[in-house]
Amino acid sequence: MSNQNRRSVVPNPGGGWDVTKPGGSRASAHTDTQVEAISRAREIVTNAGGGEVQIHGRDGRIRDSDTIAPGNDPFPPRDKR
Repeated sequence: MSNQNRRSVVPNPGGGWDVTKPGGSRASAHTDTQVEAISRAREIVTNAGGGEVQIHGRDGRIRDSDTIAPGNDPFPPRDKR
């Protein structure tokens, strides 16, 4: 899976939480709470066609990850009937 469909929820040193893209120079989103950041990260990844959301704790270590399935595929696989 490409990095384009991967986002991380990380604590911001100035307070709040950021949604970042690996290798990106700035945050895709900034929120006050981790719950809001997770929701926004899932929305971004869903809009990009599915991927992975990594959730980091206050210590910066990955504490959870969530795989988002592709949604509304314009070319779904054919039935094997």
